[in-house]
Amino acid sequence: MSLLTGLAIAIGAGGAVVSAPIVLGAVGFTSVGIAAGSSAASMMSAAAVANGGGVAAGSLVAVLQSAGMAGLSGAATAAVGTVGGAVGGLVAALI
Repeated sequence: MSLLTGLAIAIGAGGAVVSAPIVLGAVGFTSVGIAAGSSAASMMSAAAVANGGGVAAGSLVAVLQSAGMAGLSGAATAAVGTVGGAVGGLVAALI
């Protein structure tokens, strides 16, 4: 592995882990709940309509809301870092 590839993987992984909570908040998954009028609110509304009025436990909306309120778990942090690292590696391969 080249130095460039290693740096790209590290930057991708670190950037993904640092930016995940920021992105969650920006789309409306906040520490105090889903922000009114946000993309998260639209997702929650669509999920509720699709499920007869409630949001199913374990659904994407439920998982993202949990992460927005409590932060990412260790496993979720590892997953986000892994995906970010993979993207960084792919970008390095393309340049």
